[in-house]
Amino acid sequence: MGENGKPKFAMYWAAGCGGCEIGVLDIQEALLDVADFFEIVFWPVAIDAKYKDVEAFEDGYIDLCLFNGSIRSDENRHMAQLLRAKSKILVAFGSCAHEGCIPGLGNQYGTEALMDYAYSLSPSTENPQGLRPQAVYEMPEGDLEIPTLLDVLTPLDAVVNVDYYVPGCPPQPPQILAVMTAIMQGAELPPPGSVIGAGVKTVCDECPRERKEKKIREFKRPGTAQPNPNECLLDQGFICLGPATRSGCDALCVKANAPCRGCYGAPPNVEDQGARMMSAIASVIDSSDPEEIERIIASLDDPLGTFYRFSLAKSSLRRLAR
Repeated sequence: MGENGKPKFAMYWAAGCGGCEIGVLDIQEALLDVADFFEIVFWPVAIDAKYKDVEAFEDGYIDLCLFNGSIRSDENRHMAQLLRAKSKILVAFGSCAHEGCIPGLGNQYGTEALMDYAYSLSPSTENPQGLRPQAVYEMPEGDLEIPTLLDVLTPLDAVVNVDYYVPGCPPQPPQILAVMTAIMQGAELPPPGSVIGAGVKTVCDECPRERKEKKIREFKRPGTAQPNPNECLLDQGFICLGPATRSGCDALCVKANAPCRGCYGAPPNVEDQGARMMSAIASVIDSSDPEEIERIIASLDDPLGTFYRFSLAKSSLRRLAR
């Protein structure tokens, strides 16, 4: 508590798209209650605060810090360590901080390969001089420093201890509000390390679609066929990660006739979301002929991006050997 008696709140955006910041705004007028309850001491997209301000805080000064984004640069790592020291409760907020999310798919490649593509090889790049970002660049006004990419992207808990996880890309407003309300009302929180703001079952348990015996003879990509809005998407051959994804989102994607992509992470007691989903798929391929099985599997585009879209950086694979 500060001199005004209000708990201190901070939020930080590391390697991610910023959707988690928007997710907080999506609690709408309840945000006014949050702003009234907490004193916001660090939230770069909302208030004018500098890193030096955080460095000046005493350890444990911040009561609650929502950290969204994964650890891709030395700056991300430094801020994670700094905010861990300054925060009583540090929350891995959203899929990037929780599991690495889509930026984690970059772990398929080395840093140099990523830089080559971004600054030389991509179809939209026009860089005839082959210029690359430099960690330090001399300017007349002084040296200009920018963050350096780390060799591999990691979720937040790979560099600091995390008190709680709130999954989702982004977390849904009802879950965000439930977490904030619990803290504001002084409710007893679960043991440290718990996933909060989510369910303990799977997306399939929230899905209203009719399920039958699965017999898959071909995989379909979204956009190439119109799914039946009442029938299980997996029954129709669309890869839906509902069986391997934690509940809590109210099955919003599948209710909108789009397959679940797995952003809430694995259900309890499942160590590897992608492996669980591949196991489920293998059991429903409708053939015993090796050649036919190969044909069916070949109809699945981008297996890594499909099964590990959000969780590669925290999976058993973590990164691909090079």
